Amino acid sequence: MSLGLRLYRAATTAASPFLPWWLARRMRGGKEIEARLSERYGIARIARPAGRLVWVHCASMGETMSALPLIGALAVHANVLLTTGTVTSAELATQRALAIHQFVPLDVQAYVARFLEHWKPDAAVFLESELWPNMLTGLDARGIPRFLFNARLSARSAARWKRFPKVANEVFGGFAVIAAQSRHDAAALRGLGLREVESWGNLKFAAPDLPDNEAARAALNAACPGPWLLAASTHPGEDIPIIEAHGALTRLHPSLTTVIVPRHPHRAEAIVDLAHRFPLARRSRGEMPVPGGIYLADTLGELGLFYRLCPLAFIGGTLVPVGGHNMIEAAQLGCAVVIGPHYENHFEAMKTLHAVGALVDVIDFMELEATLARLMSNTARLAEMGAAGRSVCEGFADLPQRLARRVIEAIP
Repeated sequence: MSLGLRLYRAATTAASPFLPWWLARRMRGGKEIEARLSERYGIARIARPAGRLVWVHCASMGETMSALPLIGALAVHANVLLTTGTVTSAELATQRALAIHQFVPLDVQAYVARFLEHWKPDAAVFLESELWPNMLTGLDARGIPRFLFNARLSARSAARWKRFPKVANEVFGGFAVIAAQSRHDAAALRGLGLREVESWGNLKFAAPDLPDNEAARAALNAACPGPWLLAASTHPGEDIPIIEAHGALTRLHPSLTTVIVPRHPHRAEAIVDLAHRFPLARRSRGEMPVPGGIYLADTLGELGLFYRLCPLAFIGGTLVPVGGHNMIEAAQLGCAVVIGPHYENHFEAMKTLHAVGALVDVIDFMELEATLARLMSNTARLAEMGAAGRSVCEGFADLPQRLARRVIEAIP
């Protein structure tokens, strides 16, 4: 074991007396569930089921959503244990009931040992980029094969790992298979000295469609005949351009209804103030929109409804330097996608959708308004973009099964 990992192990052990205080603070902030805090110490709530068991770890909601088809494919051949680190991802896991769910233990050697000794996984699958050194070395010590799927590595993370090449080799070199989510990520991983890095595509393209609410969608269509425009997952600095665009577009399309879904619903009051010139209805209050007005969807978990309702969607976090949000979810449901210049977190997804004509990127709010106006006046173009996005997503349908096969083949 390298000096870097030995120092990490010593530091996490030394920090362990302070972790109950840290978890209690997280619990007060709604980030932990009191009845399940023991899982963070590696204590399981239920017995290990008999037979083969594959452990899948996802950091949070996004990774969990993309892992669902993979979990389903694995569940055909083995029991599946899913660990996550957030309350929302735990709720999703409970709803889908595809796997046993446990919160991931904190990366302290004693907690990790307790977790692994109880579950005794036959294989371990990690999604994207959350890797815990004590957990990985614990797997290696027990001869449990580990896999890294949908791997991604930003330029900043790659630069950090290159400063500690021995640690990087121990962390990444022990994976039986590394399947990067893009050629760009595969190249970054190979830059760490890893030769066996595969690029099979992004699991997010194979994720299940976001859920719908058909009754609510029918009611909204009855209230407002359209057209509809969606601004999804907006951040401060993006609401004003969308509201201004709404004003300009209603001169061309008087019955236009613009839906704003803020990334964080607690910003609703601020958006109400910004949109005071227009009729505005709030979904959280059960209000219905009116043609020509703005509909503030200040709720959670309803993007699937609005992607189906609106043929054109601007994806937030891209007009301001946030790095963007998941644009694949919109493309899967046939939305024409528009984004700003800040899509660093979804670079390869953007390139894939752009290449097939499913997405348009703009450089600023002025180009955004002009692009939205052009697309809203061309319903044939919107339909073509939507069909192209749906088609490229369908091309990844067999990816979860292919990845699952690699895992199952490694289990004796």
